[in-house]
This record gives sequence, C-alpha cells and structure tokens, in this order.
Amino acid sequence: MLQRRSVYFFSVWLAALAAFFASAAITPAYAAERKSIRWATSSTGSYGYKVAAQMIKVLEDALGGEYTVTVNPYPSTTGAMKATMNGEGEIGYTADVGMTEVYDGTGGFKGFKAAKSNLVHTWYAYPMESFMAVHASKAGQFKSWGDFSGKPVFFTPAGYMNWLNFQRIFKALGYEFKHVQIGTESQGDALQAGTIVGAVAYTTAGASLASYWRETELRTDIKLVNPSPDEVKKLIAADLAPVEVDATKAFSKDVGVKTVLGVPILFGYNVRADMPEDVVYKMLSAFYKDRDGLAKADPGFGPMARDFVGMQVSGIKANPTIPVHAGLAKFLKEHKAWNDKWKIAGR
Repeated sequence: MLQRRSVYFFSVWLAALAAFFASAAITPAYAAERKSIRWATSSTGSYGYKVAAQMIKVLEDALGGEYTVTVNPYPSTTGAMKATMNGEGEIGYTADVGMTEVYDGTGGFKGFKAAKSNLVHTWYAYPMESFMAVHASKAGQFKSWGDFSGKPVFFTPAGYMNWLNFQRIFKALGYEFKHVQIGTESQGDALQAGTIVGAVAYTTAGASLASYWRETELRTDIKLVNPSPDEVKKLIAADLAPVEVDATKAFSKDVGVKTVLGVPILFGYNVRADMPEDVVYKMLSAFYKDRDGLAKADPGFGPMARDFVGMQVSGIKANPTIPVHAGLAKFLKEHKAWNDKWKIAGR
C-alpha cells in the first residue's frame, strides 16, 4: 500500500514538474509574440486621440498579431512628442510645425534633448485648418484677427499644434499672443462669461470638428471671425496662405459665415528611427490599402485617400532636412515618389 502511494505521489510530482517546464517554455514565447507599441496622442477629447483609437485594429492586423497597440493620451501634442522621443512611446502624434520646432530647438522644444532620439518623417494622415471663434453675443466687436491681439484667447490647449500654428500666425501678423489656459470642457462657459474673448477652432480636412469643439458648438452660440484682406496678404507672404472651409458642413448651426478662412497644418504620427523598417512599411502599406475605407469611416481622411502618397511627400517637403524613416523611404520608392535629396534616418 505504501509503495503504491509513493509511486502515485511520484507520478503527480513528475506531471507537475512537466507542466511547470512546459509553462516556462510557452510563456516567454507568447510574450515575444506580443510586443508592445504605445501610441502617444494628445488628450482624449482631441481628434488625434480619436484617430489613433480608430487605427489600433488596422495596425494590429497589419502586423500579424505580433504587437499589442495601446493609445496613451497626453495633455498636449507637444507632450506626446516628447514622451515618444524619451522612449515612453513608439508612435508620437505631431504636425509639420511641431517637427520644425523639434529640429530647430524652438518654442516648446527649446532646450529639449531627447532621451532616446528625435522623431523622423513616418506617416502624414490629414490636414487641419485653424481659425478664430467668438461668442455670438460679442461677434460685433471683432472684424479681423487683429482685434484679438493682446486680448485673452484660448488658442487650444498649450502645446497643441493649432496653438503653435496661431503662434506663428500672430508672429507673421505682428500681433501679441496672449494665451489663457482653460479646460476644454469649460470653453463655451468661458466664452460666454468673457473670461476669454475668443477661442481657436479647427477642422480636419475641412470637415471634422474635434470632440470638445463639437460639444462647445452644440451648447453655445458662436460666430467665426475671418482674417481681413490685408491680413490674408501678409499670411500669404509668410507662406501661411489660408484655405477656404465650408462652415455649413463643419458646424451644425449658423456660425455667421458660410466660408471660413483657416491656416492649414499637416498632421502625422511619426516614430523614432529605431522602429524596425518592416513594422513601418507594413503599417503604411496597410493604411494605404485601406485608405478608401478609412475615408468612409471619417471624412478627415478624405485628402489622404485621394492622394496618400502625395500627402507623405508634402509632409517631407514641409521639413526636407529632417530624416525619413527607412520604412517610409521603402514605401515611397515602391510608389516612384522618392527624392534622392532626402536623407534616410540612421544612414
């Protein structure tokens, strides 16, 4: 009887030992299969966050299930960029104006030194157009953008690319930039109370509003203020030519004008040069293949769907001295759009 018990317990021990080693062998393999990509964006109410959240499934499928993609929001686009360059993320939300400041060491990146390395050209996704809004009850006081000079304005959250855009707009026009930082959820109340006299609004591809702006325009009566003809001339001379946006499509209520003039910026999601070439190439190829479906799901992707390759070229041309990720270079060469004057990152 004792001998049978000994044999039984020995068998159980062997089975448990075998299970342990099998588990030890499987776990590292599974962990290796599911590597992590952290996608750093601006805050949860922003368009940049919304797009990243939409793209998770597309990207995970494109990478064959090898990666788990998570979206990590930051208070601003500048914060998301810095986090990625410091190694706290793999994909960073950005725009052409932000990339310029990173490499020039100006604005929000003055004195900044990346713990890992700077972002490089990777994927440009959509244009945005920045313009000015006021509370409807005060619209008669504002006839041009000069009327906002030196007055308290919420230029979108500090560090947002539209915030940077209006900094360069006001610099080109010779106006005083007086920013008041408030929570996006209190924007409508601040306009009505007069805490701020204006707020910068923006559309994506002339159509989509950010989530927090949609809430503002539904809760508050606003009017849009266009730049004067003289201001338009100055902006054109500074390579900041305004574009026309159909306000009746972007907004659900009357905002005082049918056509609003906004200064465009090009937004993207860039990575460091140490991201594997095949990962970036697969990502771009998947987005390119699904471009029409993306545009149907969100009109902000309309321009990208119409000319995906051209948008990548435009993003590089905005800052032609900044290196291009090897994965994007491969993609552009495949589509006969590569310029040998451009530099491939890490080479």
